[in-house]
Order: sequence, then structure tokens, then C-alpha cells
Amino acid sequence: MNLGAFSVSLNVKDIHQSKSFYEKLGFQAFGGDISQNWLIMKNENCIIGLFQGMFEKNILTFNPGWNENAENLESFTDIRDMQKQLKAEGIKMLTEANETNEGPAHFIIEDPDGNQILFDQHR
Repeated sequence: MNLGAFSVSLNVKDIHQSKSFYEKLGFQAFGGDISQNWLIMKNENCIIGLFQGMFEKNILTFNPGWNENAENLESFTDIRDMQKQLKAEGIKMLTEANETNEGPAHFIIEDPDGNQILFDQHR
């Protein structure tokens, strides 16, 4: 299973303070819109998302079909195939992708410790 790009989506209290903090660690804005309270930051191959007021917990995020530069991969495992495989392994879905569609979709699972994992396919 090719999971694609990996990032950590952080629930932050003050996106401007968080941006400033992560810039001191060498991260630079890579995408998003700080005026909408979300920003994607990158330091080499390390990617974090800063999200203010959008969700309650930090989330591990995989983007099937993308590399760490948000470039399309030639070959990747479609999110619906991932979902079917994980369900067959007995993993409970918190949200599900529509398995009859194609293109962008997402689903969320939770690990045994309650950490949410978002699979978010953009293409």
C-alpha cells in the first residue's frame, strides 16, 4: 500500500504564534491560507499543517497520489482500494470514502490509542 506524502496536522491555538515558532525551526510556508486559519509548512521533507479552530485533535495525514512537494505520483494506491483493504483487516472507519466514485476522497481511522489518521486523496 503506497500511502503517499505524510504530514502531521496540528490543532493550534494561535496560528500566527505557531507559524513564528515553526519558522524558527526552519519551516517555511508551503501552502494554505493563514487568513482562513490554516497553513502548510515544510522543512525539507518534513511537512506540518497548522489548523486553528478546525478540529479537536492533532491528526496524522497521508495524501495518496502526492509526493512531499504536492506533485502527482505516476503510480499510487487509490484511496478506495486502501479503504477496502483496511476494512478487510478489521480496521473500523470513523468516516468513509464513497467507494463508487473516482478522484478526490478521504476517510479517517483511529489507532488503538485514539490518534486519528486522515487519508486524503486530492486527485
